[in-house]
Amino acid sequence: MATKHEHQHHMVPLSVLLKREVSTERTIEKPDILHGQASQSKKGEDFTLFKTECQRIPGDGNSTFSVFGLFDGHNGSTAAIYTKENLLNNVVGAIPADLSRDEWLAALPRALVAGFVKTDKDLQNKARTSGTTVTFVIIDGYVVTVASVGDSRCILESSEGTIYSLSEDHRLECNEEERDRITASGGEVGRLNIVGGAQIGPLRCWPGGLCLSRSIGDMDVGEFIVPVPYVKQVKLSSAGGRLIISSDGVWDALSSETALNCCRGMPPDAAAEQIVKEALHSKGLRDDTTCIVVDILPMEKLTPSIPPPRKHGKGVFKAMFKKKSSSSSSHPEYTPPDLVEEMFEEGSAMLAERLDTEYPLCNMFKLFVCAVCQVDMKPREGISVHSGSTNLRKLHSWDGPFLCSSCQAKKEAMEGKSQSRDDQSNSRGSD
Repeated sequence: MATKHEHQHHMVPLSVLLKREVSTERTIEKPDILHGQASQSKKGEDFTLFKTECQRIPGDGNSTFSVFGLFDGHNGSTAAIYTKENLLNNVVGAIPADLSRDEWLAALPRALVAGFVKTDKDLQNKARTSGTTVTFVIIDGYVVTVASVGDSRCILESSEGTIYSLSEDHRLECNEEERDRITASGGEVGRLNIVGGAQIGPLRCWPGGLCLSRSIGDMDVGEFIVPVPYVKQVKLSSAGGRLIISSDGVWDALSSETALNCCRGMPPDAAAEQIVKEALHSKGLRDDTTCIVVDILPMEKLTPSIPPPRKHGKGVFKAMFKKKSSSSSSHPEYTPPDLVEEMFEEGSAMLAERLDTEYPLCNMFKLFVCAVCQVDMKPREGISVHSGSTNLRKLHSWDGPFLCSSCQAKKEAMEGKSQSRDDQSNSRGSD
């Protein structure tokens, strides 16, 4: 039997991947990004974001990137609308200025965490009680970065027909680690009690009764419902691929393979329509059902191709990415064809772990700026994200990054150490 050690792989360093891209930039141009959307409304709480001409460097047309977002609201649409309008600015605002492309991409995962938490904190300060899931996709060249909270999903089909998950479900029903985190932070997890003591429905977090462990908003549920996103960053081959970003109205009805197969060979707009149609045919309109399809294509190839038939028994849905082994990583100039390479993946809900970065990445961020809200601070004014940590590697008060007092209170509340707002006055309760 193979040991755990034998299954461990090493990610390909970002610098190696980008070096390959730079070395071939004269022959490989940026891909064309084609997208389409379809939706059927039940509650009117799904919202989408499309921005295909964003610029890392203002005024530089060669620094463009694309952004796609899906916001599935609940308990009203306020949180979904607010997040749609503010999240991108908060993410970009957390990225230091004057970075090269490779530095910008390396800084993006931490900036996404900061942007999500700041958006949630600002929304709470406006005393809003609704919440939203978020699936947020940034495409720069053939590098795709996805940040997600909740149960909307993003999947990728590579050019050779392999399916990859780029998001993670934060449903309490299917995530034991998240259930343990919530109970450790002071929340309760259980099903709805009815007369006679019977329990029905999915697992929920109490107070509030939310089925999710992560979202933006939901200030009346508890701080243990955190906005810290799962982030995954991958690099596609120059052959490109197709993304499907959908709310749970689609995924409750269709598997990943079914969603991809039902729209095979269609352009993105028709593909999105077909996926929604298939979902409604399977389950009916029980919830807002929204789908975004994004094709990442070489510039000379403006229509999606049909991947070769999959061999029987190989397995369709792969949660793990293809990763270079330690032996192949010693040959950085070798790039297997049509290979999706993982550059970053992290899903911890602990803010200290997500904001802490190793050298040299840590040197890109200003030390005396709050790592979440980006407010300037004086020396010794900030509070280390490792304050109160039992991590023996981080015991010094001068170890950054640092948080302002307000964001530190938010962090402690998320960890169940204190409350950053009056939960009692807003709680729905579990009675």
